[in-house]
Amino acid sequence: MYKKEKQSWLKHIDFTIFDIICTQIAFNIAYIVRLHSGLAYSNDWYTRLAAIMVLIQIAVIFFSEPYKDILRRDRFQELKKVLFNNSLVFGIVIAYIYAFRLGEVYSRIIVGLSWLISIPISYAFHIIWKSYIRGRVLEDKNRSVMILLTDNNSVESVIREFEHDIYRNFVIKGIVVMDKDRQGDVVREVPIVANADNLIDYIRSNVVDEVFINSNDLAVSEKLSKELMEMGVIVHFKLIHEAESLPGNTIEKCGNYLVLTSSIGTASPRQLFIKRAMDILGAVIGLIITGIAFIIFAPIIKKQSPGPVFFKQVRVGKNGRRFFLYKFRSMYADAEDRKKELMDQNEMQGNMFKIQNDPRIIPIGHFMRKYSIDELPQFFNVLRGDMSLVGTRPPTEDEFDNYAAHHKARLGIKPGLTGMWQVSGRSNIKDFESIVALDTAYISNWNLSMDVRILLKTFLVVFNGNGAG
Repeated sequence: MYKKEKQSWLKHIDFTIFDIICTQIAFNIAYIVRLHSGLAYSNDWYTRLAAIMVLIQIAVIFFSEPYKDILRRDRFQELKKVLFNNSLVFGIVIAYIYAFRLGEVYSRIIVGLSWLISIPISYAFHIIWKSYIRGRVLEDKNRSVMILLTDNNSVESVIREFEHDIYRNFVIKGIVVMDKDRQGDVVREVPIVANADNLIDYIRSNVVDEVFINSNDLAVSEKLSKELMEMGVIVHFKLIHEAESLPGNTIEKCGNYLVLTSSIGTASPRQLFIKRAMDILGAVIGLIITGIAFIIFAPIIKKQSPGPVFFKQVRVGKNGRRFFLYKFRSMYADAEDRKKELMDQNEMQGNMFKIQNDPRIIPIGHFMRKYSIDELPQFFNVLRGDMSLVGTRPPTEDEFDNYAAHHKARLGIKPGLTGMWQVSGRSNIKDFESIVALDTAYISNWNLSMDVRILLKTFLVVFNGNGAG
């Protein structure tokens, strides 16, 4: 799933909040220095002016966009911008005072001092916070993984176009040369990782979040884009002609190119923020419940089957990322070794494994799985950010190794504790392709209300005992 770029005035909400705080600090310091009194908020008139200043500052930020390209500005440019922005804010404050004939109520010295003090405070914050953000941005773990698709003649020039933007939100991990086999070569410190013949297999088996296509052949770009989006990969291609046949279109800047970005599904920063907030809140509540369940079930698990209380297994998450998934152990300790012996009894058609009356389940395990109690430790995965409350179920590594290209689409978002399959009669769905279709529909049509509906249905499913079984 592709995260839409924020609108410019919301993109740096952190700077907005802290600049407002810095201005209020400067205002109170000036009040104390001038009147040798307590905070300005102890005076009703100055409390009112403080509120007006906040509104003026928000309006200035909204209309003047003072944080545009803030990470690329040097210190002198930053000082000029802070000086201009703060002068504009306090200029409007003075205009307000005189427009409403409040000159006798408010001290001009306090307003002037507030302006002078606010400049070094805001400037210092900008420098410190920018340094922190730059450090965070430059950490590869915080950036999407992108590969570049281009022809042999353009490979070096395409890479060069991206090099100027060191604070981009993606890291280029590879190049694919489509018209020549140069796999193994390195161009401007970027490896050539695939060619036209093994591109799809490379993306299927490696972590790839985004693909940039540099091609003047629109028909080829569209065909390739559709294949990649079926795998859940975000696609950017150099904008020539907007193709209506591609879903989830967003025109934006990528490096020095204007691109038409297409994805199987899109979400705004606000939607993703709310979804993550729901995850954190749900995880905290869930971990409290997990603690209670541990006290009750841990002794039973240990008595019925010697071994660890928790089961840990590598699963495949968003776009191929591996992570450890945690559960209460509901099977005997050698369950994974015995799985091979039971493969001929698998009731699922495709890349999943499930059988009725699984002999590997310990006695209490049937009850735990019926009411999904064994799943509770996954709230820890949700809190860590490996998973979400609602998403698609993460496959095991052996299941993932057998995926066809279009199966990877279900990994286009974070895996979830619950999802469309779990609330759509999973006990009756035996065909893996049907599960992929459900997951793809969820990603394509995702919105917050859908997550809420799935969560409510999940509670009903669990309460009725329609767990994994």
